[in-house]
Amino acid sequence: MSPAHEGEPIPATHIRLKRVYEPVLDEDGPRILVERLWPRGISKARAALDCWPKEIAPSTELRQWFGHDPARWEEFQCRYRLELSKQEVLLKCLRNMARQEAITLIYSTRDTKHNGAIVLRDVLLTDV
Repeated sequence: MSPAHEGEPIPATHIRLKRVYEPVLDEDGPRILVERLWPRGISKARAALDCWPKEIAPSTELRQWFGHDPARWEEFQCRYRLELSKQEVLLKCLRNMARQEAITLIYSTRDTKHNGAIVLRDVLLTDV
C-alpha cells in the first residue's frame, strides 16, 4: 500500500469483532486474535487465525486488574489505550490491512460489551 493511503479513514464495516467460539465465515477476512492467552478449548485449526500479535492485547497486569468487571470498564479503556499508544507499528499494520479489506478481531471473553477488542477497534478507527 502506498503511503498516500495511510491517512485515509477506515470504513467502520472493515473492522469486525467476533468471539473465537463463533463459526468461521468467508466474509471474516483476515482473522486476528487479539488476546494474550490462547482461548480455552479451541484448536488452532478451528480458530482459523491469520495472525496472533500478542503485544496488541491488554497486558497481563491490566487484564487481571480488570477481571471483566463492568464497574472498571471506563478505567480499563483509558489504561488499555495508553498501552496501545506504545504499539504504533502493530496499529499501523492493522490499519493498513483494514483499509484494503474487512478484517475480524477475534476475542475469547463471554462479555461482548466490555472487552479489549472493542477498545482496539475504536482506536484503529479513530486514532489515525
